[in-house]
Amino acid sequence: MSEPTPDAAQAFVSFLTSRRHVIDQHVMASVPSARQGDGADALERYLYAPLRRFVASGGKRTRPALCLLGAAAVGAPEERALSVASAVELFQSAALIHDDIADEGQMRRGQPCVHVTEGVGVALNVGDLALVATTTTVLRDQRLDAGTRLRLLEEISAMEERTLEGQALDLGWARDECWDVSVDDYLYMASHKTAYYSAAVPLACGAICGGGTTAQVEALRSFGMDAGLAFQLQDDLLNLAGDAEAQGKDYRSDITEGKRTLMVVWALAHLDSARRDELVQILSSKTTDPQRLDRAVQLMDAAGSLDHTRSYAQRLVDQAKSHLNGVQLEPQARDTLLSMADFFVERRA
Repeated sequence: MSEPTPDAAQAFVSFLTSRRHVIDQHVMASVPSARQGDGADALERYLYAPLRRFVASGGKRTRPALCLLGAAAVGAPEERALSVASAVELFQSAALIHDDIADEGQMRRGQPCVHVTEGVGVALNVGDLALVATTTTVLRDQRLDAGTRLRLLEEISAMEERTLEGQALDLGWARDECWDVSVDDYLYMASHKTAYYSAAVPLACGAICGGGTTAQVEALRSFGMDAGLAFQLQDDLLNLAGDAEAQGKDYRSDITEGKRTLMVVWALAHLDSARRDELVQILSSKTTDPQRLDRAVQLMDAAGSLDHTRSYAQRLVDQAKSHLNGVQLEPQARDTLLSMADFFVERRA
């Protein structure tokens, strides 16, 4: 197993920082506004303005940055991927708005969730608008030929379907109180819910925008699948054992929400029956009591869950890097991709 150097992730962090302004500009320009005429003010209030506020509220813009990186990796100007970068970020907005409703979340990006401020019905509609904008922002990009736009929409549609499949499993397990989820079940769910849209498809779409070869596109997709799953595992780790101050109100919320993470399913498979029952009871109780949350982490740690998840995430990163071997990519972009994989498991927020 390779061990990243302390500065291994810095190139990707610098890449994110340097592209943030242009991404923000293009993403915000892609958020639709009410057409002038009767009802425009009301439509702004109930539909367009809430989406604009949510998109403007932040996020790291990692996914759109990966679209630009995918284009750069195949030797194309990054700006060719700006529309699909915006599309991916708009899909992320839709997913988060809808996810917060399903999870009954209260805070997102340090602000009340859209359904908290606007009501569930309005929030659902705002999320749906983001989905519509995901498609239209690509359709209207005249810098790309019609064949490329169609190919991108096929990629995005498949990405949306895979994400919904993962979400269906996540929600269904919670609804039906399923605690017999296997490690393989979890990895399938997380790959679909997160890895496709967090890394694999953004990189592949960027390469498609840049006219990349089939070998280049598929290598970047495979790299993104493994790195994207590692990203999710690190997210789960940070929620349980990261910096409580940096996590804020979300700290250990996965326990309160009873989420089936790799750490949970590993622990349930390796604890004795008494401690397994205790962990299930805590996860089912929706508790916010710090002592009970801490006890859940202790149980998972006793089962070796945290160490196993860290180790597995690092193996995924090593595997992701191997997908780039023998594939012709621009050297600086390749270095940034390798840095990205390290960043995904080294980040602390």
